Amino acid sequence: MEKRVALFAGSFDPFTVGHRFVVQRALELFDGVVVGVGVNSSKGCFLEPERRVALIGDVFRDEPRVSVGAYEGLTGEFALSVGARFLVRGARTGSDFEYERGLSEVNSLLFPGLQTVIIPAVSSVSSSVVREVFRAGGDLSALMPEGIDLKHYFKKS
Repeated sequence: MEKRVALFAGSFDPFTVGHRFVVQRALELFDGVVVGVGVNSSKGCFLEPERRVALIGDVFRDEPRVSVGAYEGLTGEFALSVGARFLVRGARTGSDFEYERGLSEVNSLLFPGLQTVIIPAVSSVSSSVVREVFRAGGDLSALMPEGIDLKHYFKKS
């Protein structure tokens, strides 16, 4: 039987407890989840893509059904390249759901073999909130996955 692989794609700048929740829910539905870190070179970023990949890899270091990779270009093309037949999206609000529904329709037209699954997120934490709290020197422990110190990902290799 073919494995059911899903792609959860986003900028994840940075990856938050809300993102982790979506991956955990997706693992209840699929045999494997690829977390795709979308790279848009025309946008400024808080964390470099390789740092985001490392952070997400650290979050799921004990979960062999999760892999992480960075990509440029269309999400549907990346999904097909990693063997994913499903796109997982998280939605915090009704407006998020409508946005994701619209993307789902476009992806269905461009990539007929891909299906989108929208998972309601229980956390209203966004990457932009995490960035603001980080810049203000606030406590991120409730916003970041357990054991992740965001400062670590700014250190030089």
